[in-house]
Amino acid sequence: MKKQPFLQQFGFHGLAFILFVVLAYAYLFPLLEGKVIAQHDIQSHVGMSKELVDYREATGNEAVWTNSMFGGMPGYMISVVYNSNLFSYVQGAFRTLFHPAAMLILYMLGFYLLLYSVNIKKWLAVAGSVAFGFSSYHLIIIAAGHNSKAYAIGYLVIVVAGVLMAYRHNRLKGALLLAVGLAFEIMAGHLQITYYGLLTLLVFGITELIYAVRDKRIPDFMNTTAYLIAGALVAVAVNFSFLYTTYEYSKETIRGKSELTHDQPNQTSGLNKDYVVQWSQGIDETLTLLIPNYKGGSHTTYPGPGSESLKALNGRVENPSQVINQLIMYHGDKPFTSGPYYAGAIIIFLFVLGLFVVKGADKWWLVAATLMSIILAWGKYIMPLTSFLLDYLPLYNKFRAPEMTLIIAGFTIPLLGFLGLREIISGKVHGSELKKAMIKALGITGGLTLLFALIPGIAGDFAAPFDGAYPEWLSAAIVEDRMGLLRADAFRSFLFIILGALTLFLWHLKKIKNSVLLGILGFLILADLWMIDKRYLGDDQFVTKRESANVYQTTVADMEILKDKDLSYRVLPLQNPWQDARASYFHKNVGGYHAAKLRRYQEMIEHHLSPEMERMVEGLSSQRTTFDVFTGLPALNMLNTRYIIYDLNSPPIQNPYAMGNAWFASQYQIVPDADAEIEALAGIKPGITALIDQRFEEQVKGKTFVVDSMATIELTSYQPNRLTYKYQSETEQLALFSEIYYQDGWKSFIDGKETPHFRANYILRSMILPAGSHEVEFRFEPDSFYLGNKVSMAGSLILILLIAGFIFMNFRPRKGNALPKS
Repeated sequence: MKKQPFLQQFGFHGLAFILFVVLAYAYLFPLLEGKVIAQHDIQSHVGMSKELVDYREATGNEAVWTNSMFGGMPGYMISVVYNSNLFSYVQGAFRTLFHPAAMLILYMLGFYLLLYSVNIKKWLAVAGSVAFGFSSYHLIIIAAGHNSKAYAIGYLVIVVAGVLMAYRHNRLKGALLLAVGLAFEIMAGHLQITYYGLLTLLVFGITELIYAVRDKRIPDFMNTTAYLIAGALVAVAVNFSFLYTTYEYSKETIRGKSELTHDQPNQTSGLNKDYVVQWSQGIDETLTLLIPNYKGGSHTTYPGPGSESLKALNGRVENPSQVINQLIMYHGDKPFTSGPYYAGAIIIFLFVLGLFVVKGADKWWLVAATLMSIILAWGKYIMPLTSFLLDYLPLYNKFRAPEMTLIIAGFTIPLLGFLGLREIISGKVHGSELKKAMIKALGITGGLTLLFALIPGIAGDFAAPFDGAYPEWLSAAIVEDRMGLLRADAFRSFLFIILGALTLFLWHLKKIKNSVLLGILGFLILADLWMIDKRYLGDDQFVTKRESANVYQTTVADMEILKDKDLSYRVLPLQNPWQDARASYFHKNVGGYHAAKLRRYQEMIEHHLSPEMERMVEGLSSQRTTFDVFTGLPALNMLNTRYIIYDLNSPPIQNPYAMGNAWFASQYQIVPDADAEIEALAGIKPGITALIDQRFEEQVKGKTFVVDSMATIELTSYQPNRLTYKYQSETEQLALFSEIYYQDGWKSFIDGKETPHFRANYILRSMILPAGSHEVEFRFEPDSFYLGNKVSMAGSLILILLIAGFIFMNFRPRKGNALPKS
């Protein structure tokens, strides 16, 4: 059969894309009514990025540093636009046109390309794309506002498509698709997803190498691999500005190695092991891939109107209908969850069927990758293996939440399932072989779901750690409701499996045609997933744009603080200060919300800021004097914490002992290491004594500083990335600045001449200032950002030329093959 030219096939591709758009907006219909999704993480991001966005809009430039969170931190992982990456404009246009539906569209479009790379085409590819796109986890992360993760997952399957296309069909096309997909994948900014994708491709590569050795195709394997490496290098070059700054910054974050040596149990060269494995998938909780309510759904799943819990509450409590919404049905092994990883009952049936009908390398790498995905997700429940990987697998300890590896199974399961369907529909598997395979797949998946439906008690005791807070009569009712949820969803999955298997049997008996088979299976798969998805991203999670904007309404506390027109001071909210970025929208926040804060600042939180906050709250509660409360807070005072928000609807408490933007210390103490420095902080008066690490001893060696009562220093100009001070002193002074020290980018100047500064008091900046009247300036000018931009521009141009060359070579008119005249 003659192969259709791409341009002739494009009509169907366009139709498929339109269908994906229609399905996305049908599911997210409230978007068409002008509403938006109430995404918690996006609302938080608005707060944490406010200063960076305001600076960009005011100047047209990137600040790259913000002082609105955790005292001050680079903006690389918050909001930095890398304009030299020319492909960012393509991504921006796509998001502008369709966001947030763009994420759901991308899921389907990416998987469509993946299926085409393994010769699954047209309506079979469309059905598979819908199955992948509407997998429950993909909608759950959209609801939560994990947008970068969603885009990264969508682009990842395009990366895999490029690799498969290179090895299976055309290495040049595959390498180019890899380059484009990986460029956007890295640009999405969720390197954890990218890393798990690389692990998956490693599994594929090992499998492919084994088959290449067996079939004596080593030269071909090496040539294809070389093409793919070249494509990957181009993608890295396109994103070099982002990658270089991230690499540089990561060494100083909680994902880098601490200099502290004591009290560090389970510490790795990256994140702490206990922190890493907090969100591990329970071993039996993996069955949520097949039965969504196997563990009760989510932490917002409550008993329904006819539940045993409501019956038990009636007559025993007032307002039972309100109490019922405080009873959590989730009883899995995670602290809480927004919902299960549900692949779809029919998809699991097709996956198991694929195990019996797919042959060769594709079967084995997909099985291996799926198993790897599931096993790694268990995290702390297989701690010997997890601990080994955290210690020895490069970069593995930089990422937390092992359950996230299930994103791999999220595409390997439907991919193997639809490879199986391809084999069946193409006639490669038929007759008794097909019949036996279908019976086995039905027996395994249908039998398992029916077993849980009939005997749900085999799933365990249905108890949760927090059940002890309930009286026994209520706990018993809650257990019955959890069991009921499992039973109902097990029956539900069983029904969909039966319907899917029956459809396939009818096709096998030649009772229905291919088109009818695909139509029915596609409808059943979509219906199954759609109904489950609506539990976690339903119409009730959409709000008007006005309601969304109300998250950052100015409160009484905010208005009082904003009356203070000083250029810079910090604010500490007492409610959840280290996990909430609301205050960062209005103020320079001592706290904030970010998964990659500076490690030294995190250590200050643990050793000083949190304990000081607790002492302050205790002192205020016991009505001690302002002097008693605030003079004993050296860490908060040296950060210039001027206002304390204890109630958003009340005026803040002002701290009269905040140190200001800068001051002169008359004494200094050299400390040998980080341990000594962080311990000594509790015993100093920061207005008098500076703690200086011995590595900076040369800066102050042999110097003494005389108190000058007439000396002054003040902040005269503020921009997030540029601070200007003026000072006057009759003698040389040791100045401390209430700004966070970060060596990779901050440069200091005295009267325009670059002059070194150094770290003091564990996190602050310090300088030796000569006598006289002078101007001091700090500028954030990271070489990694500016050099990276040049490389990214070059990489972008190279990739554009490669794409243009590919288009020209493939679509130029050829002799004897000219298009007919109209």
